[in-house]
Amino acid sequence: MITQVYYLHASRVQKYSHVKLTGTKDLRVFYHTKTWWSGFVLLCLGEGANFVSYAFAPIALITTLNAVSILTSSILGLIFLREKLKPRDFSKRYGLSFLGYILTIGGTYLFVAFGPNSHEKLRAENIVRHLIGWPVLLFLLLEIITFSLLLYFYKHRHANYLVIILMLAALLSSVTVIAVKAVSGMLVLTIEGTMQLDYPIFSVMFVCMVASVVCQAGFLSQACKLYDPSVIAGVNYILSTVFAVVAGAVFYVEFKNEDVLHICMFLLGSAFCFLGVFLITKNRKRTKTFEPYVTMDMVTGIPTIHDKGLFVQPDTNGAFSYGALVNNDGVSPATLPMVLCLGASPTSHFHDC
Repeated sequence: MITQVYYLHASRVQKYSHVKLTGTKDLRVFYHTKTWWSGFVLLCLGEGANFVSYAFAPIALITTLNAVSILTSSILGLIFLREKLKPRDFSKRYGLSFLGYILTIGGTYLFVAFGPNSHEKLRAENIVRHLIGWPVLLFLLLEIITFSLLLYFYKHRHANYLVIILMLAALLSSVTVIAVKAVSGMLVLTIEGTMQLDYPIFSVMFVCMVASVVCQAGFLSQACKLYDPSVIAGVNYILSTVFAVVAGAVFYVEFKNEDVLHICMFLLGSAFCFLGVFLITKNRKRTKTFEPYVTMDMVTGIPTIHDKGLFVQPDTNGAFSYGALVNNDGVSPATLPMVLCLGASPTSHFHDC
């Protein structure tokens, strides 16, 4: 949990440097500021701590604890970056968010208290034994089939639905957590004195880890281009956590020694976290940007440039528009008044007048 909060502080420091530069006349690039570099260093340290944590804790606990990241991000957005609304909209906007905070905190307590505690030394022999077991082979086969079908609909049927894109990313994330836990565990054993890096399984897991992370980032990037990032954050957390927990339960047999009560309480805590994260991300407002546009008055034929004012461009009836506005069907453009220059040749430009 400390790692998740530490990571969020780092990302918020980086975002703060962007906001600070945007609101001033400072012409420096963001990566030339000390604030951004401080956030970058903290971000690297947080990622490193998160990577090492896989060697000492079950996947089910680490991935579910990502809810703390979203919770902390929302709270820091209200305090550190002053992301707030007018007082009259506060209760309406943040009422569900505070309910999400309570559900997330309660769910975190439940799955930490009743989550799996089994852990084994991840030697190369143990990882190979898990890998060749029939439950893992069946699990990987089902994942490959599902991934292939979703990729077919996404690429060839142009099914750019958010659930499909994030399902592809979540399937890859299940492979990522398996590989990360194996690589992290073998690195820790190597540091402790038991060499594990000369086994072929280490190279296989390392390549799977890097490849799955790169492909997963590609799908998440495509999703961010099509949908609201706040919606992506909630849905991606739910899907990736579900697949990661299943992957840990199948590959590393993390729930082998748990009784029914502990498993049910863990699932209940996870459900509370899912609902809490959904409520938190649901209330995040997407930032609207203003694009300058040009309208042409039909009577006078004089173009008007709008570079200030409304976030959304008005749909002006009876006007021919350029730029970001769509031209009105059936309306012909008005003729601009011509300004004749005395002594100017027919081929002279306007600036020659």
